[in-house]
Amino acid sequence: MLFRVKICGVTTPADAALAAAAGADAIGLNFVAGSPRRLEPEEARSVAAAVPEGVLTVGVFAGTAAAEIRRIAAAVGLDAVQLHGHLSGEGPAADPPERCAALGGLAVIRAVRMEADAPGRDPLGAARAWLAAAAALGPPPAFVIVDAAVPRGTPAGHLGGTGATVDWAALSAAAPLGLPVALAGGLTPENVAAAIHASMAAAVDTASGVEAAPGRKDPGKLRAFVTAAREAFSATAKHH
Repeated sequence: MLFRVKICGVTTPADAALAAAAGADAIGLNFVAGSPRRLEPEEARSVAAAVPEGVLTVGVFAGTAAAEIRRIAAAVGLDAVQLHGHLSGEGPAADPPERCAALGGLAVIRAVRMEADAPGRDPLGAARAWLAAAAALGPPPAFVIVDAAVPRGTPAGHLGGTGATVDWAALSAAAPLGLPVALAGGLTPENVAAAIHASMAAAVDTASGVEAAPGRKDPGKLRAFVTAAREAFSATAKHH
């Protein structure tokens, strides 16, 4: 388990410190072109410097070459990297299994998407195939984040932080992926407890659900989200 509660799209040192003080154990820094939460490596370094010891600093990438990811990870001081691009295709926003292998030595988190238009089919089939291909090439990801479905060809800057939710019950019913799973997609202080109970995910990740504006966190929402998530995890642990 890399984390339980991740606050993504953090853009300022103050918000990083706020998230950690609220009880988040991972902070996400966005390096995806076109995202309203995107940081330059120099900005990201100052944000990462505000993250206390014991809180994971994760860099989020989509369609970025492995060498560039490694360069940014070293410059910023990232603890882990998150591949958020499309699972397949040749476009600039794709992250093929080879990219995971090329990042050996770094902790890799893979964001995958539930396929919404697959009645009777495995909604995590594409994710399963990607993870198997990555494991055949080298070390598999350490963690999987299941995010809301997006249309094919969605540009990199619109792959996350959209507010769309995952079918939590379908995630719970799907065969396990064999890795720790975090739930993302439209999570807010109001719905995160229900999402944890319905999906049985081991961790949660939010960006837009705790914002006052894109890239600016709302202190009240952030604290309420972490509190609700931690209470829900405690309750599910007691029942299992």
